[in-house]
Amino acid sequence: MSRQSGDVEEKHAGLPRISNQLSRASKSRAGMWFWEVDRVLLFLPLLLIAIGLVAVAAASPATARRYSDAAHIVQPMYYFWRQLMWVCICVPVLIIVSMLPTSAARRLSLAGALVFLVLMMLLPLVGHEVNGAKRWISLGISDLQPSEFLKPLFIVSTAWILSFRAKDPELPVMVVTGAITALIAVLLMLQPDFGQTILFGTVWVILLMLSGISPAAIAGLGGVAIGGVVAAYLFYGTARTRIDNFLFPTKEAALADRYQVEMAHDTLTAGGLFGAGPGSGQIKFRLPEAHTDYIFSVIGEEFGLIACAVIVLLYLAIVVRVLMKLLDEEDPFRLLAAAGLASQFGVQALINMAVNTGIAPSKGMTLPFISYGGSSMIALSIGYGLLLAFTRRNPYLKRSPYTGRWSKAA
Repeated sequence: MSRQSGDVEEKHAGLPRISNQLSRASKSRAGMWFWEVDRVLLFLPLLLIAIGLVAVAAASPATARRYSDAAHIVQPMYYFWRQLMWVCICVPVLIIVSMLPTSAARRLSLAGALVFLVLMMLLPLVGHEVNGAKRWISLGISDLQPSEFLKPLFIVSTAWILSFRAKDPELPVMVVTGAITALIAVLLMLQPDFGQTILFGTVWVILLMLSGISPAAIAGLGGVAIGGVVAAYLFYGTARTRIDNFLFPTKEAALADRYQVEMAHDTLTAGGLFGAGPGSGQIKFRLPEAHTDYIFSVIGEEFGLIACAVIVLLYLAIVVRVLMKLLDEEDPFRLLAAAGLASQFGVQALINMAVNTGIAPSKGMTLPFISYGGSSMIALSIGYGLLLAFTRRNPYLKRSPYTGRWSKAA
């Protein structure tokens, strides 16, 4: 062997190899994460993010034209390049959060939930108003929407409180979490944000059911929910307007909310089964918020209803995969936290698609990992990273005969 080749081998021998870092014997954080994380659950959001980039590229020219005027011209692909920037931020965030141990993820969620709850309380004073709603805090280069970040952190915090019920069923965890949810609902309705209010309430009820509350309590919650909708219709103008415009459309409503729903439906179905082709959609130019709330309709016009069906199946696959992994989960907190995060992800996607298909009134809710938006993308990445952290497990732990022997001895 020549001296030169020997020097090269010696030089590389001193460097840590990626293959060694990710081997089964590795004790590094990256190595343990690589073998513990559910790779299917990791791949699915990355696929949705890739689809989202294509969809935002298709919707960007329509949105750019809508927001351009004589004094300010928005470049056709402006929103695509912005979304690409957010993707470069959110993917590392997702992976880093997914590497957190359960205890660290829980502490991060509790502290974060408190911070963003305080920010929501400050919105009436420091909030930035857009389209009549004060939901954002302006940071100069972008706007921060506290409710987006609060969603996953609220779910994990609520799961932690409800998990104490497994140790002591007499603890008033339902009352405590209900009071917190009610406070958040009031803050959301003040913005106003009726869609997010429904989402927070729905996920809270799902967590209560998973925690094992009695059928009588579930029936009581159903009655409270019906009463809440009636009260919102009678005393909350935003809810009444949305419901009236959807169920009893007038000429004025057709020019506002109803116009958006009908235009979304027309855009969704314009492409038929296979779509008009990338960049060939025309109805999208008449669609409000084509890059955010109604991006599902843009996908339908340009890529077809079959592409929309594939996206539905991807969201369904995530929820089903999480539930299957939780069938033998013994830790009440991990079970509730992971199931709650999967529920939030699925319910948000369901609401957005229901609006796009005309089944539900307009709610201003994004399609997870596909719609344009910095706050939404980063918040979803944090939430999904937490989901991956709570579903991580050593696939060889229970297969070890030594582990089984010591467990029986204990």
